[in-house]
Amino acid sequence: MDLISTATSQDEAERDAAVAVLPVGSFEQHGRYLPLATDTIVAGIVTARVAEEYPVMALPPITISCSHEHAGWRGTVSISARTLHQVVTDIADSLAASGIHRLVLVSGHGGNYVLGNIAQEASVAGPRIAVFPRSSEWDRARRDAGLTTGGHEDMHAGELETSILLAYRPDVVRPGNEAADWTADDRPHLLTLGMAEYTESGVIGRPSLGTAEKGRDVIASLVRSFAPVYEILTRTAK
Repeated sequence: MDLISTATSQDEAERDAAVAVLPVGSFEQHGRYLPLATDTIVAGIVTARVAEEYPVMALPPITISCSHEHAGWRGTVSISARTLHQVVTDIADSLAASGIHRLVLVSGHGGNYVLGNIAQEASVAGPRIAVFPRSSEWDRARRDAGLTTGGHEDMHAGELETSILLAYRPDVVRPGNEAADWTADDRPHLLTLGMAEYTESGVIGRPSLGTAEKGRDVIASLVRSFAPVYEILTRTAK
């Protein structure tokens, strides 16, 4: 599976997609055993699988975003929400100039809250930008895949992300991840104090529960959940 499209301009002309899909990841710590690029890899996997099932234009990922809550760990790199907003809206405007007026932002990092604002602002006159997956779609994917944990307790580098990487990129999951569980369900001041206030390892979740089978089932569920998003955007795209 190619996580970055190798399509040519002729391929895209023949596809004549009404909707483009932009993976938005991050470059932030995921404990000692998952890579800094975890969120980008996950967003890329979702985008690639969606592009296999729907006639969309798959864009290359945004790899650095808003990871300020992870600033206590070496390797984490962030840009401002203002910059991310401008980059995404510039991409949307560029797509529109070539005839693609609908965009899905595949969000691999929950801290990119500004993506929701971008979708709201762009869609005032009608559906133009959507964010996917939303929390409800992640929750459905967890249930469909039989994950033990929920999104709150397993927020970072836990069962969900480990399962997806084991399914599609097992080469990047380092030995020891199966013993890296960290529980911190009470995190009332996370945005103010950062992740370092609630975890020493950088993990909040249960990576020990991750399996490749769960990861494949999570992605399959998300691909199914993409259908109504695609329908909403394409019914007004032309």
